[in-house]
Amino acid sequence: MPPLPYRPNVGAVLFGPDGRVLVCRRADLPNAEGAPGGWQLPQGGLDEGEDPRSAVLRELAEEIGTDRAEILAEHPDWLTYDLPPRLVGVALGGRYRGQRQKWFALRFLGTDADIRLDADPHPEFDAWRWVPIEDLPALAVDFKRDIYAELARAFARFARHD
Repeated sequence: MPPLPYRPNVGAVLFGPDGRVLVCRRADLPNAEGAPGGWQLPQGGLDEGEDPRSAVLRELAEEIGTDRAEILAEHPDWLTYDLPPRLVGVALGGRYRGQRQKWFALRFLGTDADIRLDADPHPEFDAWRWVPIEDLPALAVDFKRDIYAELARAFARFARHD
């Protein structure tokens, strides 16, 4: 059997007005306040033929209830991660070995009241907060940590440290 493919995906590093980044707590890992992997950046599948720039705004609307954002930058590379062996054939519908992701830095143009995790009938997240970008790697599940470290490095210029 050939190896499973990577799932095409887009992700958002959404910067708030004070330069911190939005992270959301996975609804399937409730009360994971301190557990790595309980918090993540908004991300989601890229439909066949869909433009990644449009897809990232669609994903924001689906996952956090608003697309009130402007794209600041696109990471130049597609970043990939492999699922740990125990999740291959289980996570991502059992059809993928991991994800191949196009990441974007975006500036949030709304207010906190615009963020509505309950906009979707089956919300992926149950809580959200703003964090300094340098905190991203420590919040990530271990198999996504390298990607979050790369995003923190690549998009650090958009964080404000007033």
